[in-house]
Amino acid sequence: MTAMFEEIDINGMKPANRFVRSATWEGLAEDNGAVTPKLLDCMTALAGGGVGLIITSHAYVEKAGQAGPWQLGVYSNDLIPGLAAMVQSVHRKNGKIVLQLAHAGCFANATLAGEAPLAVSLNEGSGNPPRTELTKETIARIANAFGDAAVRAKKAGFDGVQIHAAHGYLLSQFLSPAFNRRTDEYGGPIQNRARALMETLRAVRKAVGPDYPVLVKLNSRDDIENGLTPEDALIVGKMLAENGIDAIELSGGCLIGKRLSPSRTKIDSEEKEAYFRQEAKAMRAQTGVPLILVGGNRSFEMAGRLLSDGTADILSMSRPLIREPGLFNRWKAGDTARAACISCNLCFGPALEGHGIYCVAEKNERDKRSAP
Repeated sequence: MTAMFEEIDINGMKPANRFVRSATWEGLAEDNGAVTPKLLDCMTALAGGGVGLIITSHAYVEKAGQAGPWQLGVYSNDLIPGLAAMVQSVHRKNGKIVLQLAHAGCFANATLAGEAPLAVSLNEGSGNPPRTELTKETIARIANAFGDAAVRAKKAGFDGVQIHAAHGYLLSQFLSPAFNRRTDEYGGPIQNRARALMETLRAVRKAVGPDYPVLVKLNSRDDIENGLTPEDALIVGKMLAENGIDAIELSGGCLIGKRLSPSRTKIDSEEKEAYFRQEAKAMRAQTGVPLILVGGNRSFEMAGRLLSDGTADILSMSRPLIREPGLFNRWKAGDTARAACISCNLCFGPALEGHGIYCVAEKNERDKRSAP
């Protein structure tokens, strides 16, 4: 238990424990991506509930990269005051918070973005046209947009930033042969497919300096036909370490996967938990940078083993904290029962309908108890 609640250093950022709220789309931002009072309340509850480090939901770095409605934005200086209020709400509870920087690429919402989605290559098989294939000039523009967004995050007071390169979003699309059929220096072998991510990392690092924490969310595998493999993911991890990344959050799965592996259902036993743990152990050993493991973490006992056996340095959760933002305080106080989350994925429904994400299972249970 001691290790779980020990401080850890990530390039000068020192979360009070080894627990992270992984980026979770709350569906609570304004139409223009601005922070709302409900979003502030969500962050305050997480920080007050004992989360050592909060990673915000994916914030789009330019309008062309907006994935969906009510998504957090960081594409304009006008958004900085609201983002600063978010940071202050977390810092008042002695928490740490990192802004996740994202671009949806071919999965951008054309209606919201105001233009056709940007594709790594036009001959990949997902989604519907029309799309625009990325030119080298546009790739450079997007890398700089990540850098500009990181500057806004720093001005707003965030403790660091995380580059989203997982789950089939733009930088993940570059890494995956299922999306990337380019024949120039951005396609082909994994070293080329990782080029856009490395250029983005360098743009962000140049923008914020060497002493500001820069993290990445990376797939361990795509779990789709012709997707990123664990072997190639390890090569990307080494490249990130060589280019100065401060921590890697390892996940997996893709938006078009037949099984929604980032958010699997029925995680009702320890055997089903931490479903990327083997890949995490290999990544941590080969990169030498702090490894954050997300994906199916549910029990106090498994958390202890993952930290003690060297699988990960930090554990990250999403859905359990929708139901129980105070989960880690509960564990620290001695109630070590597994997370109450039943992994039903019903929580996404209200957000898609514009009501913001919440635990539907808990609400249903509460309604049953209060029924006459």
